[in-house]
Amino acid sequence: MLPIKVPPLGESIVEATVSRWLKKEGDVVAAGDTLVDLETDKITVEVPALKPGVLTKRAKNEGDVVHVDDVLGELDETAVPAGVGAAQAAAPAAKVATPGTPTPATPATASPPVAARTPPSAASGESGTTKSSPAARRIAEERGIDIAAVAGTGRGGVVSKPDVLAAPSAPSRGGNGAAPGERETREKMSTRRKRIAENLLQSQHATAHLTTFNEIDMSAINALREKYKEKVEKEHGVKLTFMPFFVRAACQALKQFPTVNSQVDGDSIIYKHYVNMGIAVASEQGLVVPNVKDADRKGTIELTREISDVAKRARDGKLTMDDLTGGTFTITNGGVFGSLVSTPIINYPQVGILGLHKTQDRPVAVNGQVVIRPMMYIALSYDHRIVEGQQAVLFLVRVKELVEDPAAMLIE
Repeated sequence: MLPIKVPPLGESIVEATVSRWLKKEGDVVAAGDTLVDLETDKITVEVPALKPGVLTKRAKNEGDVVHVDDVLGELDETAVPAGVGAAQAAAPAAKVATPGTPTPATPATASPPVAARTPPSAASGESGTTKSSPAARRIAEERGIDIAAVAGTGRGGVVSKPDVLAAPSAPSRGGNGAAPGERETREKMSTRRKRIAENLLQSQHATAHLTTFNEIDMSAINALREKYKEKVEKEHGVKLTFMPFFVRAACQALKQFPTVNSQVDGDSIIYKHYVNMGIAVASEQGLVVPNVKDADRKGTIELTREISDVAKRARDGKLTMDDLTGGTFTITNGGVFGSLVSTPIINYPQVGILGLHKTQDRPVAVNGQVVIRPMMYIALSYDHRIVEGQQAVLFLVRVKELVEDPAAMLIE
């Protein structure tokens, strides 16, 4: 028997939850078929069959918490003759000898039995006439997508996971989607949602959470962006957004106030002399925080490109564990959804998070005159155990100064 084990899950992640079994006991599987999905608070890990065989045992149930190297089940690799390909390996389990089941002898002169035809969706990764991968079929089922209507970009037109993720989902009854006449609906919380909730509670319980606010006149950044956005998109193929300017401003402010870019480890403080900038992204699977590595060493165009890339991969479900680990500071932008002001929760074990909000025209006093300016509230939530209030306020003031005078970022 070949044990099916929990694979390495990534830096600092030692446990996961069994999200969904894709194969039943007795199913014949091909090498590479996804057997079970494991869900962490960061990504979904697909556990494939390393060899063709028969799934003889599922040792863990959906919802069970498992750790690296735990045995999830057993695969009988001897039940499938060597060299059997994916299509052959998916023959019905009834035709395969399994342990404890007597196999009638076949006369040497008899013709080999003809395997019964199995439905294409189970046998060869087809749904109707559409070839698709197991992961693509699973996601299509979860999202209510007709996989036959999805254009495949894989070899031979095979529909892959990214193809399904890029397809529009069917209307969901989750959340506030109630059928006519229904007064209440109940939806089980996903494993990832539960883990996100646990991490947010851990952040508030394990830190001395405090938030300070300021506001920024966005006039200078608006003018700069309007002047160069067409040129940047034409020459570099990326859209110039506000985020890279805030990333650069935050990186420079962190160098001036390094405690905000540190981490508590027992009775020690670990100062990070680099900035892996986390960018909070809302995806269909929940909030994720991929990070741009060494953001403090990158220019505006490079940051624009990397932020755009990592945000797209987050929405498409293509993030790697490396994208999601090693962050030192986080920026979250509730303004894209219309939030005017909020108190962001620290991305533990980091000690600071910068919250951006909606830019709104407001009357402000400038040189004794009341003028209308595009203003944005910004917030810094910080761990008051090691970040002093003065440091937090001055950090936010420095971000404000740099964004209101973006030329200053070029000479520092």
